[in-house]
Amino acid sequence: MPTDSGRTSRNDRMPQEEAEIRPPYRFQRQQRPGLEADMETRPRYLAPKYRASDRLAGRVALITGGDSGIGRSVAVLYAREGADVAIVYLPEEQPDAEETREAVEDEGRRCLLLSGDLCDADFCAEAVDRTVREFGRLNILVSNAAYLNSQNELEDLTAEDFDRVFKTNVYAHFHLIMAALPHLSHGDAIIATASEEGLKGSEIMMDYAASKSAMVTFTKSIAPHLAQRGVRANVVSPGPTWTVLNLAGQRWPDDYLTNLGSSAPMGRVAQPEEVAPAYVYLASDADSSFTVGEVIAVTGGLTDTR
Repeated sequence: MPTDSGRTSRNDRMPQEEAEIRPPYRFQRQQRPGLEADMETRPRYLAPKYRASDRLAGRVALITGGDSGIGRSVAVLYAREGADVAIVYLPEEQPDAEETREAVEDEGRRCLLLSGDLCDADFCAEAVDRTVREFGRLNILVSNAAYLNSQNELEDLTAEDFDRVFKTNVYAHFHLIMAALPHLSHGDAIIATASEEGLKGSEIMMDYAASKSAMVTFTKSIAPHLAQRGVRANVVSPGPTWTVLNLAGQRWPDDYLTNLGSSAPMGRVAQPEEVAPAYVYLASDADSSFTVGEVIAVTGGLTDTR
């Protein structure tokens, strides 16, 4: 059975849907940026049912926000598929980063920890350079780190928060891509993490939704240019997912978090390990060689994006 630690026995044979937690959720709020290690109900990220087949053998991936949540599970699956991984995170998230490194190393691969603020363009370039120096190459860039704000009223939206959201979610995506370009070649991949909110808008996450929409449009716009170099650029757009991002510094009422994801046809949030395989598909040239400029929506059935 899964436990609140997020670690699950590899012998677990329970059907995936039966294994998942459902509303009402236990939770405690945290200060930004939050730690997955301090969550009362830990996200599932080890994907015990996932069987690797060396899809990413010999590859190197740089994953921002790889210390926790979806990024952590992506790092684990990439390692299981044979890739070495570098993860970017904030200094306050060091305990989570250490747990991710341990999980990657348990899969038999190397993990480079890169602590810094992606709002700094110089750090974005440094993260790419250090990854290449450490591993000798870069094949997969995953822009996954995000800053999330919630607003109950339009007046709650401030210019300062709007700026921070776009610098973290959009500008960092741009700076990382530009730094990575000289190192990427045929068969390599760029993957952006958007959100269902970026596809349909959000009354309670206005700046966040706008930033995720910008990521989608920018990725689609550069995809034809990258395709001429043999590099695939695509987007994963998750629905509500059980991560610390939802609990840290948000204004949402308790009943919103208690019932997070209950409006989806699946009636629950996703676990990171349920979203991560989409990133494997997009990173694997054997699987997605003809997939360019696409958005894979992993939303639990939230198909209305109007």
